Amino acid sequence: MARKAIKKKSLAPDSVYSDSLVTKLINHVMKDGKKSAARKIVYGSFDILKEKMKEEPLGVYLRAMENVGPLQEVRSRRVGGATYQVPVEVRGDRRQSLALRWIIGSARNKKGRPMREKLAEEIMAAAKNEGVAVKKKEDAHRMADANRAFAHLAW
Repeated sequence: MARKAIKKKSLAPDSVYSDSLVTKLINHVMKDGKKSAARKIVYGSFDILKEKMKEEPLGVYLRAMENVGPLQEVRSRRVGGATYQVPVEVRGDRRQSLALRWIIGSARNKKGRPMREKLAEEIMAAAKNEGVAVKKKEDAHRMADANRAFAHLAW
């Protein structure tokens, strides 16, 4: 049965960098509705980026998002009693949310330092095309390449 099309809500750009992608980062970092704490973490990590990279932190962050966002992923598809991993292209909004999830997740998994430092380190690594989040993207691409034989099953 066909459903009604869902309207995407547009996020208001953040107050410091006037970018809605930074607002998305803040919302993803936020835990238990503590937005002011999430803002402190994100803006603190951007200050660390500015200090260490000697360039505009927004540009570094956007480059990191571009480097981490996957182009292909595998989805499970059941055909005749067997389940196949079918490679599919990733839509733009899903690409963005996966990149955010991977960057923040890999920063959270590091131990022993404040979150702003871990987030800044992960964004720097992703901007240089290295780090845990980029490895996750490469793993997704490797899985898609390995299962290219089942591409004809894509729907």
